[in-house]
Amino acid sequence: MRTRRWARVRTRWSAAAVAGLLLVAGAGCSGDGGDGSRDGRITLRFQSLAWQKESVDVNKELVREWNAAHPDVQVEYVQGSWDSVHDQLLTSFEGGEAPDVVHDASDDLADFAYGGYLADLRGLLSERLRSDIPERSWETTTFGDGVYGVPFLQEPRVLIANAEWLEKSGVRIPTPREPWSWSEFRAVTAELADADGKYGVAWPLKEPVSATLNLSLSAGGRLFHRGDDGKVRIRFEEGDAVVPRTIRDQVNADASAPDSTLGSGGSDTLPGFFGGKYAMVPLGFSYRQQIVQQAPEGFRWRVLPAPAGADGLAQGVSPQTLSVAQDSPHKEEAAAFIDFLLRPRNMVRLALGDWMLPTGTRALRSPSLRRPKDGWEVGTALAGTLRSAPAQSVRGYPEWKDKVATPALQEYYSGAIGLGELRRRLTTDGNRVLNRYQR
Repeated sequence: MRTRRWARVRTRWSAAAVAGLLLVAGAGCSGDGGDGSRDGRITLRFQSLAWQKESVDVNKELVREWNAAHPDVQVEYVQGSWDSVHDQLLTSFEGGEAPDVVHDASDDLADFAYGGYLADLRGLLSERLRSDIPERSWETTTFGDGVYGVPFLQEPRVLIANAEWLEKSGVRIPTPREPWSWSEFRAVTAELADADGKYGVAWPLKEPVSATLNLSLSAGGRLFHRGDDGKVRIRFEEGDAVVPRTIRDQVNADASAPDSTLGSGGSDTLPGFFGGKYAMVPLGFSYRQQIVQQAPEGFRWRVLPAPAGADGLAQGVSPQTLSVAQDSPHKEEAAAFIDFLLRPRNMVRLALGDWMLPTGTRALRSPSLRRPKDGWEVGTALAGTLRSAPAQSVRGYPEWKDKVATPALQEYYSGAIGLGELRRRLTTDGNRVLNRYQR
């Protein structure tokens, strides 16, 4: 994976003011190289975590376009990796070698924000960018009274379905306007399963916590509750049980989902999906790219919305973010570069390159993101239902997730423990963990 309001912004920069600042900063630089400047020219380091070829190409193209238009403020592209970004950034922050512009995800920012490693962006961003991204997205990067990242790409979880299988079965096909309820989804997967080893759904739950928490928002599940004293406590209520109970029943009671995929990642389920073993797989929206690249010729698939509950299609997300390092001597210029990257047209290019959804309202209106092909129109229809993931600002969440929630959910989904024991471990054991971080 924070909601302290932008109303407290003391200074609002217009795009013209930022451009003027660039000229002044570029002309007045010392040129000694100690602060990222050479011969009067500022050099910013931008660490990108783009990894798919399309995405890397777009990011590098945008850097080239910026550099061509800003000879006095040049950007150096640095390739990072999602696999090691947290430890790598922590090391670079503590060693004073952090990039000026940091690409990360909102659920990884809390420690860096509270630790003083990231700049508070209030007053640095243009009004255009601030107003184009909805408040619900800014909540994912707000910690205390500061805003420490710009959320720009997000992906809901969707159902990737075998279109031919669903059509032959005669089940009702859900849409964002008329989705399945969680109980209807369970019934449909039971109907699609058969005695020949074919399943209605395969749940890849190698990382069960974020999937469970984010999908539970649709059923009214919150799990983490912040009191008047500012402290967070875990309560496992009825809404929190809907999604876990559905998955467990599909695996253990209905035999409509295999237990063999519970320890798998999303990519691990694709061969079985292409081979006709599973009718549906819940996956992140960006998995569509792998499906386009890997599906056998003639395989027909479609994107369906995840099931809805008491709170409709609400779903938690942890958007990709762009931040500025607190130690950067060129914060205004770094913020101006972020503003350039996230102009509506450029945000569309980044979204297409990563097969994800932009957070910007103007970018979301692009026809290229609303076409039926490859399920884009389903994704954009879900954009307004996406919310901050439940644990975004909870200190101690990583330890709770690794030591308490992951093993508890894995045992529950496998049938080793019941709902009462799951509740006890998530709450009693979990609150002990959180309390250590809130003394």
